[in-house]
Amino acid sequence: MAAVLERPKPPVRRRPGRPGQWLLLLVLTLAATAGLSALGLPAALLLGPIVAAVALALGGGSIQFGRTPYILAQAVVGCLIARAASPAVLPTLAASWHLFAVVILAGLGASAAMGWLLYRLDIMPGATGIWGASPGGAEAMVVMADACGADARLVAFMQYLRVLCVALAASLVARLAVPAGAVLPLHAATVWFPPPTPGWGTAAGLILLGGLVGLFTRIPAGAMLVPMLVGAALRLAGATEIELPPWLLAASYAGIGWRVGLGFTRQVAVYAARALPAILAAITALIAFCGGLSWLLSRLTGMDGLTAYLAASPGGMDSVAVIAASSPGVDFACVMTMQTMRFFLVVLLAPAMARFLAARADARSRDR
Repeated sequence: MAAVLERPKPPVRRRPGRPGQWLLLLVLTLAATAGLSALGLPAALLLGPIVAAVALALGGGSIQFGRTPYILAQAVVGCLIARAASPAVLPTLAASWHLFAVVILAGLGASAAMGWLLYRLDIMPGATGIWGASPGGAEAMVVMADACGADARLVAFMQYLRVLCVALAASLVARLAVPAGAVLPLHAATVWFPPPTPGWGTAAGLILLGGLVGLFTRIPAGAMLVPMLVGAALRLAGATEIELPPWLLAASYAGIGWRVGLGFTRQVAVYAARALPAILAAITALIAFCGGLSWLLSRLTGMDGLTAYLAASPGGMDSVAVIAASSPGVDFACVMTMQTMRFFLVVLLAPAMARFLAARADARSRDR
């Protein structure tokens, strides 16, 4: 009997191990950050890691950025926001708090309408679309959505895609708003490893406090919120200064960017491919709507256009803080005052609103 010839098996392509993937992510991050910096985009230190992590995740990467370093990165951003606390912003807040609240609530309502429309058009399951469109913290929305029976994969996809799109749009707007010949703060002669100052000790204490709150309590975004509030109170009281070395800020930006980018897994991207055009259209509409709100805010308060745009941006407070801090001419304290108000209202209202709309969506589905 003639021997049966077996077709040789093709060689198995093995993806790099975890150390190799981290090394690849680092190389991609350096390349993407350098390219974005060369283009003069603000917040290249944040967008570069996001782009690199997305490329690695969609290419089959399996690594994830750990919860503990991400919590510490959030605490650093909380210190960055607290550092901007100034009594000078209080008159603006006191004079325009009602207008700020209207703008924030309008953005929150637009996000809810976006999720409801995705459901009514049968593009996304009711609860999934509503949770995914909620402008709350991405991680908190994913956890709550999963507990309520929504598809956590699609919720994560929508949340991270919104954060990415808003960050890119805000960076482009900030870049276009820079006058010709202006030097971005990030491109100035940065001393990456300055000598220690007493403000480092204050920052270290606040970061440790944020880490403990984030790891051992269930306060939503407590790792960023508690250092922000405590540090702002200390700054407003004139008790201390808060200093953050550039290398620490860069590492924290990278951690936040990797956390967001690595959420774009291939499985989730393929699963959501059918709904991607509609989701992008909805996100674009939300960005445009908030852009209109920023124009209204600028006209009614006299605030400069870029400051108003960043203040009304529907992106995460941490990414907006990075972009505002790296854009010349922006009233950082005013931006973060409004973003802080927005954050409190979102934490207070978004979960209840998402639950209410999701329950309505489920009831309509059962009646069909």
